[in-house]
Amino acid sequence: MSLLGNIIWLIFGGFIAGLGYILGGISLCVTIIGIPFGIQAIKLGIATMTPFGREIVVSEETGSVINMIFNIIWLLVFGWGIALTHLLFSVLFAITIIGLPFAKQHWKLLFLSLFPFGRELV
Repeated sequence: MSLLGNIIWLIFGGFIAGLGYILGGISLCVTIIGIPFGIQAIKLGIATMTPFGREIVVSEETGSVINMIFNIIWLLVFGWGIALTHLLFSVLFAITIIGLPFAKQHWKLLFLSLFPFGRELV
């Protein structure tokens, strides 16, 4: 079922969204300061391509201070806009019964996009 969900997801916007994350991450990697944020954006892009059948896993270095600082910077600069987009699409998809699985995936990506450092979608 997750394969079918991922295929439908890719056809109806998941590929474009993931590609946007990846291109944004590559552009962030141009500067030395932006490399950690670019890597996280690329990871989000890959996770956005196929969200069905995947779960958010907290890595072992989640409690580190550097991850907390990077998450705060990410939230203030990039995360709030990405999270609002996922929230909007989650609400739009939740209007219909057919869209509920897609709303759930946007909800999962919303939390991952708010604080990506120390978390992965596996």
